[in-house]
Amino acid sequence: AIGALIAAGAFILPSFIIVLGVAFFYVRYEGLAWVQALFYGIAPGAIAIIALSAFKLARTTNKSEAKLWLISALLFGVTVVTETEIAYLFVGSGLLMVLLEAPPRLPRFLRNNAGSFVLAGSGPSVLVGTASFGTNVSLMLFFLKAGAFIFGSGLAIVPFLRSGVVEQHGWLTESQFLDAVAMGLITPGPVVITATFIGYLVGGLVGALIATVAIFVPIYLGVVLPGPWFVRHRDNPQLKAFVRGATAAAGGAIAGVTVILAQQAINDVSTIAIAMLALVLLLRFKVKEPVVVGLAGIAGLLLY
Repeated sequence: AIGALIAAGAFILPSFIIVLGVAFFYVRYEGLAWVQALFYGIAPGAIAIIALSAFKLARTTNKSEAKLWLISALLFGVTVVTETEIAYLFVGSGLLMVLLEAPPRLPRFLRNNAGSFVLAGSGPSVLVGTASFGTNVSLMLFFLKAGAFIFGSGLAIVPFLRSGVVEQHGWLTESQFLDAVAMGLITPGPVVITATFIGYLVGGLVGALIATVAIFVPIYLGVVLPGPWFVRHRDNPQLKAFVRGATAAAGGAIAGVTVILAQQAINDVSTIAIAMLALVLLLRFKVKEPVVVGLAGIAGLLLY
């Protein structure tokens, strides 16, 4: 557990510092034309990366299994229509796959698989933040819940975050949220470091610390506490079926939120061209995601 804590802290710290620095300048200079131009290009580049990631996640998980593709399609449709992410559908998809592929005996299932999840119910200053105590508590509870519902890949959290910070709490605008996701993609380290950027926009330095710690605590505990059990039961058919179902749902939700975000980011000929070129660089030339986002930013400076 101590080794895991040291490794996790060392893995997160560089990304945290970089994103915190970017957030500082973003808040301070967001109204300047060159900053708007930069993110004008970054946004469609980020959309291309998210869309491709959703496809790769679905293809890797679903393979040629019709029922997994059906789950992905269902979650895609629900996300696009409702413009929100319903986290419990991830769990429901996992349980459905358990029932279809490896149904356990009911009494044993009820005895051994009961569990719980952490449930949750502008204008920060440049350095510390002026968010109220209640806002900081809401921020902590929201990101604890977010960390508890990550399935498949880091980008699987994007639909959930958008639903909470844009729709439910109204902490960020659609454009600011897309910028936050782009920062998670362009900086080294885990994509969920997006939480640092969001936390800073909501509550300054205090908000960034709260959001970062809160989102990683469930992930850390989810590895350390059940880790030995997962190692012993990694070939368990029920566990494997649940993970496949939940991951298929995550892929569909990511694809759905990509459509929603694209309506904000891709709205003229220039942004369409940036998004298409980003896809070509990713698919044909295997250019790394941070490089693609950087080139998209340069394109935004030239075209905005």
